[in-house]
Amino acid sequence: MRHNDPVAALTPEVIAWRHHIHANPELGFNEHATARFVADKLRDFGFDEVHEGIGGTGVVGVLRGGTGTRTIGLRAELDALPVVEKTGLPYASRNAGVMHACGHDGHTAMLLGAAKLLSESRTFDGTVHFVFQPAEENEGGSLRMIDDGVFKNLPTEAMYAVHNWPGVALGTIAARVGPQMAAVDNFELSFEGLGAHAAMPHLGDDPILAASAFVQAAQRIVSRSVDPQTALVVSLTQIHGGNVGNIVPGKVWLQGT
Repeated sequence: MRHNDPVAALTPEVIAWRHHIHANPELGFNEHATARFVADKLRDFGFDEVHEGIGGTGVVGVLRGGTGTRTIGLRAELDALPVVEKTGLPYASRNAGVMHACGHDGHTAMLLGAAKLLSESRTFDGTVHFVFQPAEENEGGSLRMIDDGVFKNLPTEAMYAVHNWPGVALGTIAARVGPQMAAVDNFELSFEGLGAHAAMPHLGDDPILAASAFVQAAQRIVSRSVDPQTALVVSLTQIHGGNVGNIVPGKVWLQGT
């Protein structure tokens, strides 16, 4: 970076914001303290408008520069994951069972950094909407904001976002033509049979066996049913059944994506 680069000067503050957010993670649609932290910062930066509570806990800051009528949006996410943090970091999660394991703390801090830089310089001609979205992790926070009228009330021509990627070299920005991140569909399945004593399984109808066969068969969907040039992943992520060591259960539930 150049000497006295404003980005370099701001970086320690952005890192401090990220550490604060990381230490205080909140799950989707419950990011009340995080949203309040973001809204307070935007007001401190002198934003023209700050809208809170969009789609539940979403925040949008409006910054205008020059006389242009064009509008773009810059987006980050607020929510964390239901993960136990065991990093031992000095800024590790203080909320048991919740962690910023996907990097949304960094995304929010980075967007706040961009917000501060642009609010100080206003070297653009038009309007920028800084969109802080709740519940990105499987909860549909973006749709909730849209249903709440975010683009009807704050029309935006184009949206831009980034995602951290630890495998990319430091100082590198990666981009491509076409889709960059995947759409996701989650599914749940239940297998119901007839419970029995484990010593007499022939008297029952074992749903664990059926669920296990499905898990194995599902791995063939991508390898044998889809064009090899199509980007697709099928993952089974949860399976639950039974609560006693010597009883075949009557039901097994699983989830995948």
